Amino acid sequence: MIVTQQDVLAAIADLPGPDASKTLAQSGALGGVSVRDGKVFVSINVEPGRVQALEPMRGRVESVIKKLPGVAAAYVTLTSEAEQGSAQRAQPVRASGHAKPQASGGAARIGKIVAVASGKGGVGKSTTACNIALGLKGQGLKVGVLDADVYGPSMPRLFGIRGKPQMAADGVKLAPMENYGVKVMSIGFLVEDEAAIVWRGPMVMSAIKQLLEDVDWGDLDVLVVDMPPGTGDAQLTLAQTVPLAGAIIVSTPQDLALIDARRGIAMFQQVHVPIVGVVENMSYFLCPHCGQRSDVFAHGGARHEAGRLGVPFLGEAPLHMSIRETSDAGAPVVATAPDSPQARAYIDIAQKAWANLTAGAGARPAPRIVVN
Repeated sequence: MIVTQQDVLAAIADLPGPDASKTLAQSGALGGVSVRDGKVFVSINVEPGRVQALEPMRGRVESVIKKLPGVAAAYVTLTSEAEQGSAQRAQPVRASGHAKPQASGGAARIGKIVAVASGKGGVGKSTTACNIALGLKGQGLKVGVLDADVYGPSMPRLFGIRGKPQMAADGVKLAPMENYGVKVMSIGFLVEDEAAIVWRGPMVMSAIKQLLEDVDWGDLDVLVVDMPPGTGDAQLTLAQTVPLAGAIIVSTPQDLALIDARRGIAMFQQVHVPIVGVVENMSYFLCPHCGQRSDVFAHGGARHEAGRLGVPFLGEAPLHMSIRETSDAGAPVVATAPDSPQARAYIDIAQKAWANLTAGAGARPAPRIVVN
């Protein structure tokens, strides 16, 4: 039997809401309900100061959903909106009902967490994140990739992974998928390839936190997080609640992309996340026939900007047919053609990034977030 969104809504509509005098349906507290392949995601909006007190309500809702025919797993999350003017606009809270300043759950055995981000989409951030992760793996490190780009998950295709994640040995967490020796988790594994993910901000942020904390990552030296593009709520929440060791900013040399890259750098600096470095992607075009180089999007802009802002420059990656072809085929160039000039560019970037990460003070504790 296939469970539907209507089945879930019907099952929980008459349960007591945050205000016990009203049902969930009457209270207007339901922030979103999503069903994908038997997995149910529900967010309930609550007052910031009542999160812990409403944990029993959250548990009842989750218990009812789990008993529905066709439900493989249920994730009910309490989300709270801080008052206007607060330093923290929206604070998603894990299923346990606690906002945790330190890494926990699946993140507790991860050495360093590094974000790969961009100020805008279309600059090759995900391809860069994938190949940097493989470059780190080539250094003998234990590497995982978290695809936090919820609206446009690319890692299943980039790593050539199909299928659905299974439960881990503990029967509680999900086991990450794996290929080329890298552990991978993405919302793309839980939805159909062409399914549109139409979620509000709190649902997105809750999903990202659960992909991090409710996955059995095992022992990792580094977890590469492919961030959503831009500088919105999801990026800010990740930067403020995940103990990031640093962030890598990806940009093309084009002026329009650099404007947004500056915003990305500024966001991480404002929340005290170290900038590991800037990558200039699509830095130049190499003709696959004659080898002639063309600066399609200009050249050197990201290097110049990194110098101007006083942050490290990690290197240049070219615009090349083989990178596009291998990415589309799920056979990343660093994994399948590691001796090629294109792969060498990513490997050098990964080596510099790891050197910068290990030269720093290590993973910074996420700042304590006070929900009034």
